[in-house]
Amino acid sequence: MLKATLRSFLAHKGRLVLSGLAIVLSVAFVAGSLVFSDTVTRTFDRLFASTSADVQVNPKQDSLSETVPTGAVETVPARLARQIRSVDGVAAARIDAAAENVTVVDDRNNSVGPTSGAPTIATNWYVTDRSPVRLTSGHAPRGSGEALLDADTADKKHLRIGDSLTVLAQPGSFTVRIVGIATFRTTNPGAALVFLDTATAQAKLLGATDRATSISVDAAPGVSDAALKRRIARQLGSGYDLKTASEQATSDAADLGSFLDVIKYVMLGFAGIAVLVGIFLIVNTFSMLIAQRTRELGLLRALGADRRQVRRSVLTEAVLLGLVGSVLGLAAGIGLALGLIRLMSAFGMNLKSTEMVIGWGTPVAAFAVGVGVTFVAAYLPSRRASRVSPMAALADAEIAGAGRPLRVRAVAGAVVGVAGVAALAGCAAATKTASASLLLMVGIVLTLLATVIAGPLLVRPVIRVLGGAFPAVFGSVGRLSQRNALRNPRRTGATAAALMVGLALVAGMSVASASMSKSFDEQIDKTLGADFTVQNANFTPFPEEVTDKIRATEGAGLVVRQRFVPLAVRLPDGKRVKTTAAGYEAQLDDVAHITYSQGDSAAALAPGKVAMDAEFAKEHHARVGTVVPVDLPGGRTDRLTVAALTDQGGDGFGMSGGLFMGMGTLEKFLPDGQDSAVYVNASPGTGADVLRARLEKALDPYPQVQVRDLADYKKLVHDQIAVLLYLVYALVGLAIVIAVLGVVNTLALSVVERTREIGLLRAIGLSRRQLRRMIRLESVVIAVFGAVLGLTLGVVWGLAIHEVLALQGMEALAIPWGTIVAVVVGSVVVGLAAALLPALRASRMNVLAAIAHE
Repeated sequence: MLKATLRSFLAHKGRLVLSGLAIVLSVAFVAGSLVFSDTVTRTFDRLFASTSADVQVNPKQDSLSETVPTGAVETVPARLARQIRSVDGVAAARIDAAAENVTVVDDRNNSVGPTSGAPTIATNWYVTDRSPVRLTSGHAPRGSGEALLDADTADKKHLRIGDSLTVLAQPGSFTVRIVGIATFRTTNPGAALVFLDTATAQAKLLGATDRATSISVDAAPGVSDAALKRRIARQLGSGYDLKTASEQATSDAADLGSFLDVIKYVMLGFAGIAVLVGIFLIVNTFSMLIAQRTRELGLLRALGADRRQVRRSVLTEAVLLGLVGSVLGLAAGIGLALGLIRLMSAFGMNLKSTEMVIGWGTPVAAFAVGVGVTFVAAYLPSRRASRVSPMAALADAEIAGAGRPLRVRAVAGAVVGVAGVAALAGCAAATKTASASLLLMVGIVLTLLATVIAGPLLVRPVIRVLGGAFPAVFGSVGRLSQRNALRNPRRTGATAAALMVGLALVAGMSVASASMSKSFDEQIDKTLGADFTVQNANFTPFPEEVTDKIRATEGAGLVVRQRFVPLAVRLPDGKRVKTTAAGYEAQLDDVAHITYSQGDSAAALAPGKVAMDAEFAKEHHARVGTVVPVDLPGGRTDRLTVAALTDQGGDGFGMSGGLFMGMGTLEKFLPDGQDSAVYVNASPGTGADVLRARLEKALDPYPQVQVRDLADYKKLVHDQIAVLLYLVYALVGLAIVIAVLGVVNTLALSVVERTREIGLLRAIGLSRRQLRRMIRLESVVIAVFGAVLGLTLGVVWGLAIHEVLALQGMEALAIPWGTIVAVVVGSVVVGLAAALLPALRASRMNVLAAIAHE
């Protein structure tokens, strides 16, 4: 049996190639994501470990500090350095004065910072054996007008010693001249670094020379980091956050981990799609191979092979296919990781391909996915093979199982389908987002399974409709193609299912994204009343001098600032909700249209007051007049009185609870914050176009700031939604590629299966062109069948997703008919493309040899 299995595998290796590609793709994405993330993690672990001080004294951290960027820089007193130097075991203590909320521009007002999302960091310059950079040209900064720049940024932005830079920091902007270039000792994480002397960094970045962002401490020889940390803690008390070198490295690595997780999960998403669609392909391939080998398997049974041996033989072939696919996929995954490393280098994160890490878990995961998926996918076909009777060796069994009743599928599909529809109906009726989301996921999974199970039952009625015009348009060739697609519903259903999965995702996400875009458009039209909104491109706060420039612009009438503060509010029902509150100036009603169920803007913006979303207040038993304690960054606490309830839908301003307050109240909580947005109305007699031109000219020295009108704001929202949609389209593109391989595989094996039939058709007058047309039409009707199932399922999912979005205030529904029509047309193209090679092969058959084929 082993020899027979090996010979069978080698005899059919050509037919298994397309199935193997699905395995290769899924394994490649799994292995590539692991190799890439392991390489980045190892590289940065070395960087963090080699540059962290023995002990670092930071401002007291709390969970609110990282909720939203406020522009405020958390500091510690600079005098701590002197106090720490007196601690036994301290070799040195240095002041760190750094800021990441800065923008640096050259003398042409072009941003010097990275475009990859990495920060631009301005910090003070001092040299230790743990410095991440070393001075390679020029000299260290001396005085307020000098700075160093890292070599990578200098090369990328074509800057050199003597050039001028303007640093836009929280206290204000200032100009420096580059006097030296510093080169990274290890990996450049992609950031742009500007170094100043310590006094300048304190004054210009932090606003005072008595502040520091942290204190870096070196331990004396023989003193452990942990011991030194305990001694410093006893000296300073509990008001600061102390970390040893290993703890700091772990913290930095955790921050990096969130970035890596995005890439890892995206790649694993691709792997998951490849695995899901690949399962359909492998099941179909093995089912057809077993159908074609019915006589061969029957002969093995007649010679004495029992059912277990036959089943084991088929599963052994699957394992061999999985092993080959895993080896090739692992190699492809390493290549994919190498490509990602080079891509990240192009974005400024200089990883070295020579330091690529391939941990033991990578090949284990690769082979587990490759072999496991193939084994699972081949299990059902192997059971079918074990049931072949020895009498099949004497029968002319062309297609095993083609005529078997589908009663079991009908019952199973109906049960699972009813459960799935019930879950989606429950999702639509739910009033809580969490429960609706859970029911949505259950409903999507169950309806997908039901459609896959019941797919063969839908083949005959749907394809009779889809191919109904074929006989009239294409004559006997059209009739043959339609009947070929109907011949084996199981095969047609499984082939179309692979395409259905991808297109269901397209339809569902398209409905969801179109509905989100329409909802945001309506919300923007309903809420935003300002002529222009001025914001940073990445929505981070900007220095107050930008607001001053806006106020001073000719034609700028009303100017209203917006700021944010993270906080946790303690509600009457006993719950503590972390959220973000907005702060506005008193003229809010002139730039925004807010609907109140109780109270008004004057009450909401009064000192010590806050507005709250009415639904949120009702859920937590709050009402106008309720006093709620709030926890603020830095461990501070206060109390606010609910003075107004808004009826904006969902959470009002997109933050839990829809909280907002007056600017005076917010500045009391966060005195060092920065403006996140400024709303501007033109003064009487000034046209909007004229004011826009003046604002853009006034803000030209601040390239990070953008002036947006209503249309720009809508486009910005659409672009952000489109990023997610493009990712889904990429996932679907992969699914469609594998689905095309499945259609090609099915048609190719079907041509082999119908060799004698094709020979007879050719003998009675069917031309090569007609034969190719017949196979193309068969492919097209299968692809369109998959598209119809996928689009129907996807639109139902999209409607259910819309119900979840409606609970968040996004109530508008939009169905992108253009996308749906494009998908149907695309499925026709997919069908035609998939049929090219099988049709060509069929048309080249020798007629006599085909007739003599058994």
